[in-house]
Amino acid sequence: MAFGRNPPSLQAHLCVKGGLEAIAFYEKAFGAECTFKQMAQDGVRVLHANLALFGSEILLHDELPEFGGPVASPHAHGGASIALNVNLPNPSDVDAAMARAEAAGAIIFMPAGDVFWGARYGRLTDPFGHVWAFNAPLAQG
Repeated sequence: MAFGRNPPSLQAHLCVKGGLEAIAFYEKAFGAECTFKQMAQDGVRVLHANLALFGSEILLHDELPEFGGPVASPHAHGGASIALNVNLPNPSDVDAAMARAEAAGAIIFMPAGDVFWGARYGRLTDPFGHVWAFNAPLAQG
């Protein structure tokens, strides 16, 4: 899913330490597809990558302090400042997505459960410090 000239109006751009490992994790944990990857001049760090997942696209790059600016990975700041919320169609999808991510190395800190706003919801942290929340509406009775 390459968006090219018509990207979504809002995209997450994740900064990580270990870009190639992050791409491999997101492919295994979330079924992401890396649609573009440009390595930095050192041949070790990811300068820019596009990942298609959950019907959307996120951007990703390694920490690149030589380019300046305040962007660093969650580990550099002591934790994430936002959560990426993934809306899924079915409550069982929340449990399945979290189990798949945990098997790939994510840490669940809020197990999936039925919550007061009428959804199945759970949260986890990926190995790169980013927080992911999974949400699906409960069946209307």
